[in-house]
Amino acid sequence: MKNLFSVLTLFGVILIGSALAILTLTFYSVISQEIRYRLASPPKDIEISIQEGKPNSLLPVDKEFGIVIPKIGANAKVIPNVDPYNPKEYQRALTQGVAHAKGTAFPGQIGNIFIFSHSSANFFEASRYKSIFYLLNKMETGDGITLAYQEELYTYRVTEKRIVAAEDISYLKKQAPEPSLTLMTCWPPGTNFKRLIVQAVLE
Repeated sequence: MKNLFSVLTLFGVILIGSALAILTLTFYSVISQEIRYRLASPPKDIEISIQEGKPNSLLPVDKEFGIVIPKIGANAKVIPNVDPYNPKEYQRALTQGVAHAKGTAFPGQIGNIFIFSHSSANFFEASRYKSIFYLLNKMETGDGITLAYQEELYTYRVTEKRIVAAEDISYLKKQAPEPSLTLMTCWPPGTNFKRLIVQAVLE
């Protein structure tokens, strides 16, 4: 009986340890980015430039199609024309950066640009996908978002932030009479229960 109790105790400890390890692996990026954000000094007016070597400026990682959000330290490649209804296609794209939804506008055009990023729901996926929009909830009205497109810069200012149901696709189909931008990620970070939407208009 004593041996059985010891075995069961050991088994219980192993299960608890495994659960904690999975939680840590799943939410490591979320926690580390949250800590970095809280410890960092609030960014000043950072100049974003296409020109390399320009002092005191931030260079987009991709000048053909990239996104820079200084407030949350995001600087990523945007994969264009990704089908948001095709999981295989968008999951492949999201291992490289963030995705531009096929059928939505491009910078410089009238209409809404829709860009989305992944929030991994389990530790098997956590290391595969970029965690570029994990801090998107920190964005507030007036914050700047810059898109680089074909070596031109387009700056947008946040107008609205909201949490919506996971099945709400109205923002994806939004028709805009002016150049606008919608960013989307899963909410809360590390889950896929809901969606966090940030909307902005061209400055």
